[in-house]
Amino acid sequence: MPVITNIEDLRVLAKKRVPRMFYDYADSGSWTESTYRANESDFAKIKLRQRVAVNMENRTTATTMVGVPVTMPVAIAPTGLTGMQHADGEILAAKAAQRFGVRFTLSTMSICSIEDVAAATTQPFWFQLYVMRDRDFIERLIDRAKAAKCDALVLTLDLQILGQRHKDLKNGLSAPPKPTLANLINLATKPRWCLGMLGTKRRQFGNIVGHVKGVGDMGSLSEWTAKQFDPQLNWGDVEWIKKRWGGRLILKGIQDVEDAKLAADSGADALIVSNHGGRQLDGAQSSIEALPGIVAAVGSRIEVHMDGGIRSGQDVLKAWALGARGTYIGRAFLYGLGAMGEAGVTKVLEILHKELDLTMAFCGHTDINRVDRGILLPGTFPT
Repeated sequence: MPVITNIEDLRVLAKKRVPRMFYDYADSGSWTESTYRANESDFAKIKLRQRVAVNMENRTTATTMVGVPVTMPVAIAPTGLTGMQHADGEILAAKAAQRFGVRFTLSTMSICSIEDVAAATTQPFWFQLYVMRDRDFIERLIDRAKAAKCDALVLTLDLQILGQRHKDLKNGLSAPPKPTLANLINLATKPRWCLGMLGTKRRQFGNIVGHVKGVGDMGSLSEWTAKQFDPQLNWGDVEWIKKRWGGRLILKGIQDVEDAKLAADSGADALIVSNHGGRQLDGAQSSIEALPGIVAAVGSRIEVHMDGGIRSGQDVLKAWALGARGTYIGRAFLYGLGAMGEAGVTKVLEILHKELDLTMAFCGHTDINRVDRGILLPGTFPT
């Protein structure tokens, strides 16, 4: 086993161990992937101010996200097909998050169901909702999340239609994989993954198969998206969902200041500055570039979070310094999961926490709640 010291080590290992179509699903964007790349590279442009001769003892990264105490301002983002990166992936990631003291967010398009994750955990998790044409199904999904004691609903607003993702189309992405010659040849090189899948019954979209009328087998994510995701989603639906849910509501997918103002007007508890990991509108600005303008416009009215491009604890600290009161990791935790299962997700959280803690100290702070953009070198960050 190689020595793992950073997220990139886990990405390399995941690429070796996860079937190509599922690794590519996690590690790609839409069209030319320019926004996907910018999410990560724009963080690197932001420089930090190192301070010295400052007391660095008794450091803490503990804070809250929508009132929920967390070990650090990081949550696990909702990602579809997580249980195809590793057998029972959502359950394993939720258990790792619970143990570490951060929130796990379960995707509507998960392999393990809401009930599966609830049965395997003792602390609440969050549930991410996609709005579909079948409103009766959506109402039942919300009720299932309530029954599972989820303590926040994350409503995704930026996937009414699916961005064109060339790798998924070329790979014929499906869950489980279709038994084509190319897939069988690739699977033959992933024995650990195959053994894990043989040991679980969870190989389809657990929140959907068996819960939607007429859907007993649903292999294609793109086919389901095209037929069921609602292109007419609007702010009236947000109001209806907020009323139906009745608990903490987080709106995901905000990139524009005008939309951020509408999100604040909606009465939601938080918004997530997000471009869906560069998987929807290619050519959109990176999340970290969009963040400061949205914080300036609505940060006093609604809690602002962000996702996209976070690969280190330094990225978390930079986002916090620019006003994000929470961040989400998607690809980073998927690399850990694909590489080493539950232990890999734990490793990701440990790496991020250590990098966050040490960087905060080097910048002259011992409490993350006191950190502001003063730790950033003027002229290197978006305003």
